[in-house]
Amino acid sequence: MHDYEQLIFRNPQPMPPANGYTHVVEVRNGRTIYVSGQIAINQNGEVVGLGDLAAQTRQVFENIKVALEASNVSFDDVVKLTFFLTDISQIQVVRDIRDMYINTKNPPASSAVEVSKLVNDQFLIEIEAIAVGE
Repeated sequence: MHDYEQLIFRNPQPMPPANGYTHVVEVRNGRTIYVSGQIAINQNGEVVGLGDLAAQTRQVFENIKVALEASNVSFDDVVKLTFFLTDISQIQVVRDIRDMYINTKNPPASSAVEVSKLVNDQFLIEIEAIAVGE
């Protein structure tokens, strides 16, 4: 769904190498879709993956996928992801799962932040997304 003429992914020199994200994503036109921070709750309102970061991350990405589809966009249209983790040392678990969803050739701009806790002690991760559609 993504028109690469409307999105430009840049890693300008002399910025440091970008590993798994893009430093700058320029949007030339289109609709902007903001997806609120998603946590590991399934469609029945149940917490998924108690104590399991990988299971929680998968559920969060599935929630984001549904949210994007509701606006007729996909992960190919995501230009920014923000990760909030209670243990940033586990970021590789998140990256491995993220890479199953995003376009790894043109990854979105990203930020990752360690937080002392999320809305509930059961949650290990929250992710918000910004996408651009036509």
